[in-house]
Amino acid sequence: MTAVSTIAIPARKGKAAFLPAGKSLKVINTHGQQVVDTWAFSRADLTEFMSMEHSRTSLGRTMPSLGQAMVSNRRRPVLTLVEDTSGGVHDTLLAACDRYRYELLGCSEYHDNCTDNLATALAALGLAAPETPSPWNLFMNIPVSPDGSIGFEPPVSKPGDYVILRAEMDCVIAFSACPQDIVPINGVDCVPTEAHFQIS
Repeated sequence: MTAVSTIAIPARKGKAAFLPAGKSLKVINTHGQQVVDTWAFSRADLTEFMSMEHSRTSLGRTMPSLGQAMVSNRRRPVLTLVEDTSGGVHDTLLAACDRYRYELLGCSEYHDNCTDNLATALAALGLAAPETPSPWNLFMNIPVSPDGSIGFEPPVSKPGDYVILRAEMDCVIAFSACPQDIVPINGVDCVPTEAHFQIS
């Protein structure tokens, strides 16, 4: 029996890996309050990627239920949600944070951000994304009010909570342990922490 390696997504940074079709991916919220921006690209063609807008249409809802698949911008299944211990709250609405987001929040110097983390993580594999798709923001709690306004709330997940996803195509997956430390999406203390993932 082969041991499963646990790979760290460092706090405020990104990590990428290859995920073959049929394999399971476990994303672990190690400390319980960390948003993990998640991308998946077709390994055969990086211009095909997991798409939030196409997935919402396919799902008929803003977040998948168990057994439902997130789909690509070509409307093909990419990742199926197999198990979720975290309370099932994951955002599909918001774009990845970037330098412009932090400038608008008052940062005058460089701030780590998920857009750059994606690029750096893929570069470590010798790859470059043709664009920065909107990520599946695992564990992110963005409630929508009846009047259409959105909130930026701490995750409902607890330490060690996880999701298990099944790859429906050969993928390149990428993650960012979101470095947001101004609004409380990573907990009321606004302290980003590491997360982990496993492929089995």
